[in-house]
Amino acid sequence: MANRNYRFNQAPKKVEVKHDPSSHSVKKRLQQELMDLMLSGDRGISAFPSDENMFNWIGTINGAQGTVYEGLVYKLKMVFPNNYPYSAPNVTFTTPCFHPNVDDQGNICLDILKEKWTALYDVRTILLSLQSLLGEPNVDSPLNIHAAQLWKDQRSYKLILHEKYEKEARRRQNM
Repeated sequence: MANRNYRFNQAPKKVEVKHDPSSHSVKKRLQQELMDLMLSGDRGISAFPSDENMFNWIGTINGAQGTVYEGLVYKLKMVFPNNYPYSAPNVTFTTPCFHPNVDDQGNICLDILKEKWTALYDVRTILLSLQSLLGEPNVDSPLNIHAAQLWKDQRSYKLILHEKYEKEARRRQNM
């Protein structure tokens, strides 16, 4: 029989698990926001955690009716910080978006995601604000100068917008 050296008098080693006390309250807040968003009945916006991590969400915005974005659907990536809602989430378009306030990497110039952020805002507010921004850009503070200049001519803008959107849709189909 093999020699076994059991030491019954030793306490088992404690495994230290570090918990960020704030992350529990943030998760709870995000779960409540998810529920509120699902029950809101708002048309054309949605968002869900992208995986098991409650801090990473995928959002969807449909272009608002009566705008050049009508009929177009955009995906967003939303990453929430550990101190949410006291700091804004990082929100970027993952679907390429031709827009005066969106750059080629999907970064968004929207004051409520920067200096005007307040803990009173939530995911629903962000999505509705972005949906509104699509049809009402701030051309005085553009990230995409070409789109801002073209915005004045809605007919040309819509042609280029839809051309770029369809080109991206074809590219994704061929992947």
